[in-house]
Amino acid sequence: MASGMPDRNFLVTVFQQVDRDRSGAIDARELQSALSNGNFTPFNPETIKLMIGMFDKKGSGTINFDEFGAVWKYVTDWQQCFRSFDRDGSGNISKDELRTAITTFGYRFSDKFYDVLMQRFDRTGKGGVYFDDFIQCCIVLHTLTPEFRQHDQEQTGTAVLSYEQFLLIMAKIA
Repeated sequence: MASGMPDRNFLVTVFQQVDRDRSGAIDARELQSALSNGNFTPFNPETIKLMIGMFDKKGSGTINFDEFGAVWKYVTDWQQCFRSFDRDGSGNISKDELRTAITTFGYRFSDKFYDVLMQRFDRTGKGGVYFDDFIQCCIVLHTLTPEFRQHDQEQTGTAVLSYEQFLLIMAKIA
């Protein structure tokens, strides 16, 4: 996912349009209004929350202009990735396309697991994962993987952990 940074003037304009209170920082609601998922519906609030958590260096629940620029590039890079796996150009990722994407990222999962991913990230129930939900799915996998690896010392794909350890891991994505 290597694309250049968008034009700074364009980003300044977008940032100023969504920074309604002129605080110099935007919250989740404001960021949501700046992003498009390609199907004319608002970006998933859970995805927005995860991205703010990733880029908010101060832990304030908002992002400043520089962080916004990084989020914009992140979303643009994911958009290129998403389009490369949306083979039929439908604007969403089918189960097979999702499997191809996740396998390309280096994961190996069972068919049953992909059914679970589709249940979780296909918000419309029509057999497709939209762009914003695809980002969320990938962030969740990317976040959980190193947490799991800490408990899978021998890298066998299995780990023994207590229920509390499991809940601590899950709390990081909640």
